[in-house]
Amino acid sequence: MIEGELLRRARQGDNAAIATLYRQHAPRVYTLLRRLAGNEAEAEDWAQETWVQAVRGLASFRGESGFGTWLHRIATNCALSGRRRWHRKESHEAPLPEDVPGGAPRSRALLTIRLERALTQVPEGMRRVLVLHDVEGYTHEEIGEMLGIAPGTCKSQLFKARARMRELLGSRASAMEGEETCVI
Repeated sequence: MIEGELLRRARQGDNAAIATLYRQHAPRVYTLLRRLAGNEAEAEDWAQETWVQAVRGLASFRGESGFGTWLHRIATNCALSGRRRWHRKESHEAPLPEDVPGGAPRSRALLTIRLERALTQVPEGMRRVLVLHDVEGYTHEEIGEMLGIAPGTCKSQLFKARARMRELLGSRASAMEGEETCVI
């Protein structure tokens, strides 16, 4: 079934249509939020809030952009709101260890863990732009619109985020010899 028909049925309260939209878009929404959050618990909370807001706001979706783009905007806004709430509270969690314990890394999974950990050490604004641009594929103009910043600011934040990632991952370059390289 085409997405337009699913959206029409979902607006009318068809739970099967809503469930189909969820199945189609939930993995990508969660992946975006996981990268923005830096941890699974926050990402799950933000994903749930995203879907609640999306279902409530279906009637206001005008179709000027794709449903996925609209949904990602809601997800990004949920992440921004969640981050603001988090900053108001004191965090009692201990930071993750810098290095993965054990021998030399041998798998792509360990590289992924390193990338995710490095990403959590990039300042929040830069991380948002990096994820939205390099991972999700949004343009600087789209990101600027989503985050309420100028495209030039987006470009600057992306440049700084990439430099920070290179710095964080570069200190581990000798440990990653022999692995597939990832250019950021």
